[in-house]
Amino acid sequence: MISTRGRYALRVMIDLAEHETGGYIPLKDIAARQEISKKYLEIIVKDMVKGNLIVGTSGKGGGYRLCRRPDAYSVGEILELMEGTLSSVACLAADAAPCPKRSTCQTLPMWAEVDVLVHDYFYSKKLSDICFSNGLA
Repeated sequence: MISTRGRYALRVMIDLAEHETGGYIPLKDIAARQEISKKYLEIIVKDMVKGNLIVGTSGKGGGYRLCRRPDAYSVGEILELMEGTLSSVACLAADAAPCPKRSTCQTLPMWAEVDVLVHDYFYSKKLSDICFSNGLA
């Protein structure tokens, strides 16, 4: 399940893409447009800056902006940065401890197939694909 962190990160990215002017966009403006607590967004954008999705600056004229063009971001990279693994079951996560039932688990192939579908879907979608104006490529 995708948490509010992942969903809100996508909304921030869409907002930045759709309101891009070449300058920085104040977080208070994003919070107001998206109707999300500015305090909660401060936590989210800090991780987004650390993960090199966006850049930020403080002071007069400060705010946030995208590092790349909207068509250069996949939805998958945004979600994985914010959510960690998108694995359907814990034993398929990259950092999972070895499962003693792995060799006999009858459901593992199904979960692995689901994971491939989810991964491929989210990584095939670009930020520009989900922006309202869709003319941001």
